[in-house]
Amino acid sequence: MWRETAAQSFPGVGLREAVQESALAEAQERLGRTLPAELRALLLESDGVTGHTDTDAVWPLDRIVEQNLLFWSDETFAQLYMPFDALLFFGDNGGGDQFAFVQRPDRPDIFVWEHESDSRRWVAGGLRDYLGRALSTGGDDWYRS
Repeated sequence: MWRETAAQSFPGVGLREAVQESALAEAQERLGRTLPAELRALLLESDGVTGHTDTDAVWPLDRIVEQNLLFWSDETFAQLYMPFDALLFFGDNGGGDQFAFVQRPDRPDIFVWEHESDSRRWVAGGLRDYLGRALSTGGDDWYRS
């Protein structure tokens, strides 16, 4: 289902081999939280999604884990930005802005964190909506309009 969703939005979409259930379980253990159901389902079909200009619309599982652990624990980030604890980052625009699920409160919406201003704002009503928007436009700044 997720492969078809991505390909409908962008026929040149880059897809990878699926993640194994055991890798998902290990990742969730390392993160200390459960990944959103839509993201888990997508990763079980493809370990990430690459869009226009080879931008990782959805990161591979290893990067999801590493980036979130960094953002949640880096003391420099804590001094520069509002807390990231409520967010689960999973993709970016290739220029520093990153996309995340809000997990506190738990909701399916996708927000963008704009690194230059530390703003966080709504960009999509769920992963399917996000993929449709991120993959169909062809521009890295599709969320700014």
